[in-house]
Amino acid sequence: MNSDQISPAQHARLAYIYIRQSSMQQVRHHTESQHRQRQLVRRAMALGWPEAQVVIIDEDLGQSAACTGQRSGFERLIAEVAVGRVGVILSLEASRISRANRSWYHLLDICAVTNTLIGDGEALYDPCAYNDRLLLGLKGTMSEADWNRPSNN
Repeated sequence: MNSDQISPAQHARLAYIYIRQSSMQQVRHHTESQHRQRQLVRRAMALGWPEAQVVIIDEDLGQSAACTGQRSGFERLIAEVAVGRVGVILSLEASRISRANRSWYHLLDICAVTNTLIGDGEALYDPCAYNDRLLLGLKGTMSEADWNRPSNN
């Protein structure tokens, strides 16, 4: 999807930036990653959202994306999307929002119903569009498979 295809209705809603690192060690020692994630505010603004309409969710720092039960930020993101407040979700890598396919596809389903876009460092995706949904699904499946490799357990 091209940035010029963002609808006025999507721009009228908020841009959410989801920031996460998997462990407290990463939070303490890999500060560049967190800095890069916070720079997504600039991307949201370049896509047409005023800074006042950009919300950062960073309360899941130091928590794995393999499960959602412990991630209050992810649960808040789902709730905001479900009530139609979100025009776009930005993350450095969209599939890292969740490493569990169940929660990933749940998010994609809600985004499709509410016409919410998902963006990462590569592109913008519209979960309503067949090709974008396919790519997002593959990204999620590959992310879960990567997480479940024996070296990660």
